[in-house]
Amino acid sequence: MGNTTAILTTLINKDLYYKSSQLFPESIKKYVIDGSNHMFGIDSIFFMMKKFKGKGIEWLIMSDEDVLFIEPDRVNTIIDHMKENNYLISGVRDGGQIPNRIYSPYAINTFFSIINFKALENIWNPEEILKNQYIIENEFEENLNQLTEEFDSNSLYEPYYCFYYWLRRKGEKILFLNAERAFDDDEKTTLVYDTDGNKLLYHTWYARVYGKNLMHTKRIDKIFDMLSFENKSIPDYTFLKDHLFFFKYNFNRLKKRIKMKTKILFSKFAK
Repeated sequence: MGNTTAILTTLINKDLYYKSSQLFPESIKKYVIDGSNHMFGIDSIFFMMKKFKGKGIEWLIMSDEDVLFIEPDRVNTIIDHMKENNYLISGVRDGGQIPNRIYSPYAINTFFSIINFKALENIWNPEEILKNQYIIENEFEENLNQLTEEFDSNSLYEPYYCFYYWLRRKGEKILFLNAERAFDDDEKTTLVYDTDGNKLLYHTWYARVYGKNLMHTKRIDKIFDMLSFENKSIPDYTFLKDHLFFFKYNFNRLKKRIKMKTKILFSKFAK
């Protein structure tokens, strides 16, 4: 990895980030998007492209603050595999892969992914993406028989699915990483492997409540205690914030409420 690789976190819990980021891959640029005020999912992806497009990034690692790396340098194994096999993006399925996510098996969950950012730049089209929040039964030719957990092949559960469905409809390849429940006594934490079958990271989930909810805080701290922090320190990072997002988000919510109330009102008069 070098100056053309970066790692990005859409941040909700700064205290958790100060701990987990010490385990991030070293010697690459760290970026943080302010994830407060509902800046996450597809909004975060669009803001990411706005800030990074044309900046010379070739590979982008997206990692939430509740991702705890076991062997961070193994991201290179995945990147090499993606280069050799022409994958644009990699991550864990949002359905069929782990017991606590039972939604689309055709899209990944955004807690961790690696993107061939240079290739994504070349095809980026936000207007097209937003038109792809739909699913056609049996559209994607993929054998799902190997999946051991529940899933919904017609799911539109996450608003960001349009991004992955758009990629698939453009013929881009998604590399789905192997993952499983990490511990018998922990129903939440996910263990993710690299493409050689080595342990890569734990995803603990529930970043929002770390330091607030005693059960989840203890659960996550227990995993921290398993990992080595020798010679580690909080890395420098670049902080990115959309200062108008709070107003845009609330304005769009207001528009939706007005539209819904107007629709209900007209339906009553039509009777």
